[in-house]
Amino acid sequence: MRTGAPLRRARRLTVTGLVALVVVAAGAYVPTALLVPLAPASASVADVEVPPVDAPELVLPGYGATGVEALGLPGTRTLAGDEGPRSIASISKVVTALVVLEERPLDGGDGGDVTFDADDAALREQYLAVDGKVAPLAAGTTLTQRQVTEVMLVESANNYATALARWAFGDDASFAAAAAAWLADHGLDDTTIVEPTGLSPDNRSTTSDLLELGRLALADPDVAAIVGTTSTVVPGAGVVENSNELLGVRGVVGIKTGTLDEAGACLLFAADAVLAGRPVTVVGVVLGAVDHDALDRDVEALLASVDARTVTVAPVSAGDVLATYETPWGARADAVAAEDVVLSTWGDADAGAEVAADPVREARRGDEVGEVVVEVGDDRATVPLRLDGDLPAPSAWWRLTHPAEVL
Repeated sequence: MRTGAPLRRARRLTVTGLVALVVVAAGAYVPTALLVPLAPASASVADVEVPPVDAPELVLPGYGATGVEALGLPGTRTLAGDEGPRSIASISKVVTALVVLEERPLDGGDGGDVTFDADDAALREQYLAVDGKVAPLAAGTTLTQRQVTEVMLVESANNYATALARWAFGDDASFAAAAAAWLADHGLDDTTIVEPTGLSPDNRSTTSDLLELGRLALADPDVAAIVGTTSTVVPGAGVVENSNELLGVRGVVGIKTGTLDEAGACLLFAADAVLAGRPVTVVGVVLGAVDHDALDRDVEALLASVDARTVTVAPVSAGDVLATYETPWGARADAVAAEDVVLSTWGDADAGAEVAADPVREARRGDEVGEVVVEVGDDRATVPLRLDGDLPAPSAWWRLTHPAEVL
């Protein structure tokens, strides 16, 4: 029986079928392996440690009452000592100026004419008798409202303060009523002004109210200019020297001194500063010092400590490796910070950082692949991450020889 030929034919058909099957399979696999999208590579990210900021403490006087605040910089208001109403001495004259200016604004000019009469002239002897500060004032003299205000605020002359208040409101009682209304309108509920000079210990306020008073005074360009005047010449009064000896020291630009037995040495002050990288005006008040020499030293120390509470941190530098990519086909590149991160804050603050790296299939050197976000207090910086090398696509050979990874 002849069986060899059919067997050979069957074997040939089987081999041919297998070859055909392989050819068909290869024809399907090769384009699939070469063209199928691969899963993107994820990066391993670095931990960026940004410890909390522990700023130096403020140097506060250990007596009386103190308040300080950087205007427009949240979280900077600090009060120490007695927070209840205290006698404020000649700081009262700041209220007098603002109350008069609301009734009769200067608006950048000199205001109306103030002519002194015999009653005004008699004020000099009246205040000298109680050891109050005065300036020459003769009956019949006419000055501008601005000049009278300058002598009142710069020289702290009590006779000029009363003369100005009477000129604006007619009598002492009318001035006191106007002052009470002005204080109420501006929310200074813990402040009492019964007369315009501050010689009465019943002129009282709190450190919190006085910080707001300082802000209001600086917001009036006429008052701000006058309290920052070192000296001026006023007809009849002569050379008028500012009683605030801290003007120009540690950025001090005003505002008003005060001295009274019941109040001690007092100072409402303002100073220009740069805190947490931004220009600000610091307003402060110290009440109850033994004398102005001690008070001035304490204010200088306080302002120095205000400056010192600005802390700058630089947790990230340009070029820092913050993430690393490694692809299954052997490509590797680092993601680095594109620029420095430098943040400033005032006072103690929480801090932290987060690195986010995007999944990547292929990319070129310099491509942006994520970001690092750093927060210190209220300050925040976002810096992009860029590749320091190429992440090429896999070769055709790798695709064809790694079916498990490809398919």
